[in-house]
Amino acid sequence: MDHLEAIAADRQADHPLSCAIAVPAIDTAPAVGALLNRAAAAVAALSLAACGGAEDNPLPAAFSNQVAAVTDRRILSAAGTSGELGAQSAAPPMLPPTPTELMDWAEYAYAGFFPGHKPNLTSPPFIYRYYPETGNYVGVDGENIYILGPVANNVLTFVGTLTEFTSRVFAIRQAATDVQAARFLTQATLGPTDESIAAVRSLGYDAWLTQEFARPVSTSNWDWLISKGIDAGDPNISTGIDSQIWQRLLTAPDSLRQRVTLALSEIFVVGFDGITGSWKQFKLAAWWDLLANGAFGNYRALIENITLNPAMGLYLNAAGNQKEDVASGRVPDENYAREVMQLFSIGVSQLNADGTPVLDGRGEAIDSYTQDTVSQLARVFTGWNLTTPRNALASARNPMVLTASLHSTLSVSFLGTTIAAGTAGATALQTALNTLANHPNVGPFLAQQLIQKLVTSNPSAAYVARVAAKFNDNGAGVRGDLSAVVRAVLTDYEARNDAALANPQFGKLREPMLRFIQWARSFNATSTSGSWNVGNTTDPATRLGQSPLRSPSVFNYFRPGYVPAGSPIAAVALVAPEFQLANESSIAGYLNYMQTAVGNGHADIKPHYDAELALASDANALLDRLDRLLCAGQLQASTRSTIGTAINSISASTDAGKANRVYTAVLLVMASPDYLIQK
Repeated sequence: MDHLEAIAADRQADHPLSCAIAVPAIDTAPAVGALLNRAAAAVAALSLAACGGAEDNPLPAAFSNQVAAVTDRRILSAAGTSGELGAQSAAPPMLPPTPTELMDWAEYAYAGFFPGHKPNLTSPPFIYRYYPETGNYVGVDGENIYILGPVANNVLTFVGTLTEFTSRVFAIRQAATDVQAARFLTQATLGPTDESIAAVRSLGYDAWLTQEFARPVSTSNWDWLISKGIDAGDPNISTGIDSQIWQRLLTAPDSLRQRVTLALSEIFVVGFDGITGSWKQFKLAAWWDLLANGAFGNYRALIENITLNPAMGLYLNAAGNQKEDVASGRVPDENYAREVMQLFSIGVSQLNADGTPVLDGRGEAIDSYTQDTVSQLARVFTGWNLTTPRNALASARNPMVLTASLHSTLSVSFLGTTIAAGTAGATALQTALNTLANHPNVGPFLAQQLIQKLVTSNPSAAYVARVAAKFNDNGAGVRGDLSAVVRAVLTDYEARNDAALANPQFGKLREPMLRFIQWARSFNATSTSGSWNVGNTTDPATRLGQSPLRSPSVFNYFRPGYVPAGSPIAAVALVAPEFQLANESSIAGYLNYMQTAVGNGHADIKPHYDAELALASDANALLDRLDRLLCAGQLQASTRSTIGTAINSISASTDAGKANRVYTAVLLVMASPDYLIQK
């Protein structure tokens, strides 16, 4: 029962992710005791649906007496999102799972109860599996599913039919409803649209992802700046610095790639204020292009491109870093050597495969590197600099080059690797990056952060382990395949299971700039000038408190382990990274900023509410649409009622009245906790 208790303990908090939002809170979390009971019942129920077979293990005689089986539909119902079987999502338009599909799903979703992949065994009329590690059986007789073993108190139990499990078995394959598709797209893209919802419904998750991975990369930020003639301007004036990134985030057709690129830009951070020299807008354009081009590629190639990129070289002092000099006392700059380990690859602590820290005999985390490791590795990153002349436009994009006379030739010993004294600089770099990329920490370290950026702030260790396993091996023997990692993040049962919607510890606060981007994409915003002059939105009092490529430090706008002090989140030992941006000033600033944008547009960014205006006279129809596009169907009844009352207080007898109804509805939905917390 330890596993049951652990899962129940994970569900103790009363909607912790909503607690710090300074807008009218709508608290629907159940009492803690009831929540714990339901969680334990849910885990037991789901396990009942999923036992398997083992070779040479005959089906127990008890399976032959189905008439005597216990029926426990309470358990089956508890596993759903609502607690009532009849209220669950409608069955998807597909055939029920086969016995094999059912049992494969059980092994995937509840590996703690049904460990490993076991073969099907046959004992007419049953197809069954057995798990010797847990002593549990499952048998399928036609449509009916039975279990036997310790998980069912050793009593034969009928837990439901294959048809009743269709939605759950295929949750990681197919969206059964538009809102399920919208929820997937909220995690996977910069915002759902009618077209993308239809595509996901038609193709299924895997096929849609495959299509998006193959989609051509959108026009580069660099080429966009060139198209605007900015290369002909003053290289010391950063014209277009914000527009070059906003235009791509708001318009690019490769929305999955851009969403992942945005996530990567918050892990591998370069910010405007840390860039020096001429052509700063082109340096950051080349940086975004690098991340976008590598978003679905291989981590090893990405980390090398990052290391040699001019913007990164300037940001973390690798550009112009020189070898030691005994006479002057100069030593290599250690900035990049430290951050490439701490932030870009292995993190500060040794990690298990599931992202949990490796502990020493005193129960304390073990450091993954030491100060000596940093000092040794810093020698590798000497001698590299921007191409010359440094004020030429090409130097903003061309990879840094090595000046051998400035490179340290001392030996380097770090992380179990030794680079011999006198090794050529390019060879030393390759060896160092190979060592980092092959370190066992990298998979769980990146998996944890990508899950946090796209899906949920507090993924289970098992979720992290499954994604990390795909980093280690994409199924074809390739390590570091980022497309396989992204697919694993987005199609994992923990991400796709509707039951997560009822878990108060699942989800994440939407980043302010993601809210703005989704608004612009959902309502087909255009730029009247064609220049996408959104500008710098970092001011928390009057704007969003966040702006792409303007992080104040290499640690991003928020840390992955941030915990709001003194909050219910802290009380249950959870993290809430994006809440590092949430305070009274930033929340008021966001609401005021969006009030202007929703009603009047922002600068030359203008939304188009044609579909919404057509529904303005019907508050319920309008809210249905906004609920689907913005909230993936997660507006609570009380929220809808409050917003509906506000909409209906505005007359729809004139065009102006209809417009005000739409503006009110959009703003209030985007101000609600139901929207602000992405689940």
